[in-house]
Amino acid sequence: MANTFTQMYVQLVFAVSKREALIPNVHKETIHKYITGVITNRGQKLIAINLMPDHIHIFVGFKPTIKISDLVRDVKTSSSKFITLNRYTSKPFKWQSGYGGFTYAHSQIDAVCKYIQNQETHHTNKTFKEEYLEFLEKFEIPFEEQYLFKWI
Repeated sequence: MANTFTQMYVQLVFAVSKREALIPNVHKETIHKYITGVITNRGQKLIAINLMPDHIHIFVGFKPTIKISDLVRDVKTSSSKFITLNRYTSKPFKWQSGYGGFTYAHSQIDAVCKYIQNQETHHTNKTFKEEYLEFLEKFEIPFEEQYLFKWI
């Protein structure tokens, strides 16, 4: 749409099914590239990505041409098929249902990128569950424990 100017930044976080640590580090960069392609092909801008063995953080600059839920669906569906077809895991791969979406201002881009890039170090002190609950509390998102990811 002409004369439309937007600036929206969203960090997406979602977990591997049953929170299993299935994704070996050796395939991380290939999966990053694949997911980057999915996001770019949907007309969005990937700012940062970091795939952990049991979850992923994706930071996207959004244009108002797609719903966040549609992009998450596309990333999850296509990356699950990609990971399974390439046998990057010992069994068929899938993501858990649901996701977290957290918005940020332009002035916060560097801090969010650093946070995402330092996931390995960050998770030496904190579990993904602790991290995720902190996000929900920090962003004042009401939740019921029964509707969160299934934790191992």
